Order: sequence, then structure tokens, then C-alpha cells
Amino acid sequence: MATAKQTAANRENAQHSTGPTSQARLDASARINAWRHGLAVKDHERFGILYDENPDKFNELLARLTQEHAPTTETEVILMRHMAQSEWLRARALRLQADCVQDGLAKEDVAKLGVLIRYQTTHERAFHRSLKELQNLRQASEVRASEGMNLKKEAQILKREEFKFKKFVIQTKKGVPPPVEISPGDLKMAA
Repeated sequence: MATAKQTAANRENAQHSTGPTSQARLDASARINAWRHGLAVKDHERFGILYDENPDKFNELLARLTQEHAPTTETEVILMRHMAQSEWLRARALRLQADCVQDGLAKEDVAKLGVLIRYQTTHERAFHRSLKELQNLRQASEVRASEGMNLKKEAQILKREEFKFKKFVIQTKKGVPPPVEISPGDLKMAA
């Protein structure tokens, strides 16, 4: 049990180390305290490279994915970044799993390994979900472009028919009989 003198000294020392006082420093401290392995990123804005990871390697991964999929819209760029981050976090989970089993599994490493495997599969699914979303987006874009081309053709046909109709109305008002259109099938029947 502490003496009265020790308790007083402890209280006095506690006044000198009260921790962060501003809200910004409290938030920063909370982020650092909660950061263990960087695998549980809730939003992609907080994605980070660990001290032992090479940021150039991440940029290379992002560049390769960008080159492969050639995003053309902002949404595609965002999906591409999500894919790169998910792949990066999946590889991190694998690396941390290897660190767990490198020297044999201790009792506490078994639970940790299970968590790391779960994060690995979570990020694999996130990668494939973003890839599927990118593919669906592109497919929908192609369908819209195709429908747009069909609409243009239909508009041209409609304008031609409208022109023919106006010409027919004008000729009818002038008393000119409308021209008779003969199709190749009609000629065969006449012969």
C-alpha cells in the first residue's frame, strides 16, 4: 500500500502528464492507439502504408492496375484505387500470417492467425467486388452507348418518314396523285 507521501507525489506528477488536451490531438492519439496492423481500414481515405512497407511498390501496383484497366471516369479511378488498396491489404495479411508461423505457433498466435486469415479473405472479396463493379459499370456504359446509336438511327428514319409524309401532304393539297412505291417483290408478282 502506498504511503500518504507517495500518493501526494503521484498526484503531483499526474498533473504534469495529462495527455492530449485539444480535440485534434485527442483524435490523433485515438487513431494511433487503435492502429495495430492496418488491416481493418473502414474507409479508403485512412488507408496507410506501414513503416516497413515501400510506398513505391504500392504506386507500382496502382500503376499496373491502371494500365491494365485504363479507367476513363472518376468512378473508375476510385474503383481502381479500391482494388489496389484491397490487394495491398490482402498481401499485408499474408505477410503477417507468415510472421506468425515463422517460428512456430504460440498459443496467442493461433487466435491472431485466425484474425489475419479473416482479413485476408475480406480484402480478397473487396478486390473482386470492386473489379465486378468496374466491369458492370463498363458493360452498362457500352449498353447505353449502343442504345444511343440505335436511337440516332431511329431518329434518322423518323425524319425521313416525316419528310415523306409532309411531301405527300403537300402533293395531295396540290392535287398531285401520290407516287406509287413498287417493291422488288411486287415486280416478281407481276411477272
